[in-house]
Amino acid sequence: MSALHRMALPPLAPFMQRASAARRLALVLALGVAALGSAHAQIFTERNDAELEAPPPPAFDADRALPISMPMYSALDFMLDPNTITIGTDGVVRYVVIARSKRGTGAVNAFYEGMRCSAASIKTYATHSGDSWNAVTHPEWRAFREMRSSYGVELAKQAICRGDAPRESVEDMVRALKRPYVG
Repeated sequence: MSALHRMALPPLAPFMQRASAARRLALVLALGVAALGSAHAQIFTERNDAELEAPPPPAFDADRALPISMPMYSALDFMLDPNTITIGTDGVVRYVVIARSKRGTGAVNAFYEGMRCSAASIKTYATHSGDSWNAVTHPEWRAFREMRSSYGVELAKQAICRGDAPRESVEDMVRALKRPYVG
């Protein structure tokens, strides 16, 4: 042993002992809060890719839909009907997104989709044009970057996801979408 290791350290003053104990307690509490905060994310990011069967497309109403902020160059307005949002136990958030032409033609299309925040991907289960839903024959997960439109990324950032996991509740998603988005 070196002389440095054999030297006796003076005892800590009582206030330093209390401060050290307080620091240790604060560290333990901070770690506990961090663990609880990440528990929600772990539920959806550490599971296998087993997806539940999607329920049939829900009825939607374009009049109650909330706008998704999109870049100015987008030729379409995108909206989300808040009454169609569900969070599955498989971590998939399902919803109906509505696309309307900005050119005043009145054309409205809707998509019944699922979003996986952990994989940054979307699956379209059915499309709606005119009066009825049309099921997608072989729905596949597509990464946001593979989509022709950026509405999926915008929807994820603005309302559906918090990092790699869905927001904690549908109410939280709706509240986030109602807030003005500055991206």
